[in-house]
Amino acid sequence: MSAQLFWDIGQQAWWSLWDRKLRTFLCVAGIAIGITAVTLIGVITQGGKQVIFAELQTFGLRTVWIVRDPRLVDPYRVKRTGTGIDNGDLIALRESGCCTAFTRLTPLMYDRPSAQTPIMARAGRRYSSNVQLEGVGTDYLAINNDTIVGGRGFDALDIRQARHVAIIGEKLRKDLFDAQENPVGREIRLNGEGYTVIGVLAAKNRSTLASIGSTGGQDANNRILVPYRRIQVLRNTNQIDVLQAEVSVGVSAKASVEQAAQFLRQRHRDAYQYYTETTEQHVQTAQNILGSVSTIGIVAASVSLFVAALGILNIMSTSVLERTREIGVRKALGGTESEILLQFLLEAGLISLAGGVIGLAVGGAVSLAMARLTGFPLMPSTALIVLSLVVAISVGLLSGIYPAWRAARLRPVEALRYE
Repeated sequence: MSAQLFWDIGQQAWWSLWDRKLRTFLCVAGIAIGITAVTLIGVITQGGKQVIFAELQTFGLRTVWIVRDPRLVDPYRVKRTGTGIDNGDLIALRESGCCTAFTRLTPLMYDRPSAQTPIMARAGRRYSSNVQLEGVGTDYLAINNDTIVGGRGFDALDIRQARHVAIIGEKLRKDLFDAQENPVGREIRLNGEGYTVIGVLAAKNRSTLASIGSTGGQDANNRILVPYRRIQVLRNTNQIDVLQAEVSVGVSAKASVEQAAQFLRQRHRDAYQYYTETTEQHVQTAQNILGSVSTIGIVAASVSLFVAALGILNIMSTSVLERTREIGVRKALGGTESEILLQFLLEAGLISLAGGVIGLAVGGAVSLAMARLTGFPLMPSTALIVLSLVVAISVGLLSGIYPAWRAARLRPVEALRYE
């Protein structure tokens, strides 16, 4: 088929749709609504994944945790006290060679400042609401992707000597010090003891995770970090609440942390059981939730596309009946089945293409408005745009196949007799 003939058939398809503007508009609107819904669902899903992935990065994507599981496997065994992890375990994990996949390892000690002796800056400004006190090691900042924006992190001497030094979060800095005041080198009072601020953490955003309860209600910017040995001295203990580690790339985080937990069980002769957790688990959970929401949305959008497809099928079938004599005349004058088939398929394709373009435009505009309101990355990707157009055109062509086939198969004599 020559390009000129294809162009002529395309023009005929266009003018045929133009002559039936109302029905054409309704079909285009149906496709546009369905594609708009599909676009918005895709944009929200992609944007949600980006936001959650970015916030999970603030925990470290290769991070694992080990903590004692308080549940008793054997109901007849006497329950042991303590955390099940101590300084000896930390040294053994580092030196035994059992967990070579761990690139970094830090103990964690959790506490809260006393309500009777709230955090206090030397100037007398106080803050005591929901502050998380964490005792950490030298690897903590690197594991958690924390950045120091002023001052320094902990060194080995700070930890070993249990020094009275602290690193504070951005929110705490704003609450305790003036905007132009440099907190590094200043003293804060914590549980009646003085601590010198040696660093300030860069702000972190975990608002989305917090909204779904995945941060334990703790504000990442409202932390005070001190050497873990400082908290052990205050408690008069050598125990550790949690072990946190970073696993090397290309190694299963789940398998590595389970290996470490098994090492601890053997070291304590099964006196304790351990619970393990990985960031990968949170990533997978978030993807499963977003995938389920996306599936529900796509099913709902598919209903509107199905209705639009029925509309195209109806208008094309009606068009075949209305143009039966026209088809008979064209066949009597030498028109081939392939040309007639192509014209009707082009009409269906033009309807769906127009609906797809309009739907993408509306979906993109709504996405842009939502992005400006929420600050989320809600813009359709190139892959989503191409997919939406392919879906729109496919719906139109599939809906138009049967009417086009009927038109192409009409016999000229019967068509000319049709009233």
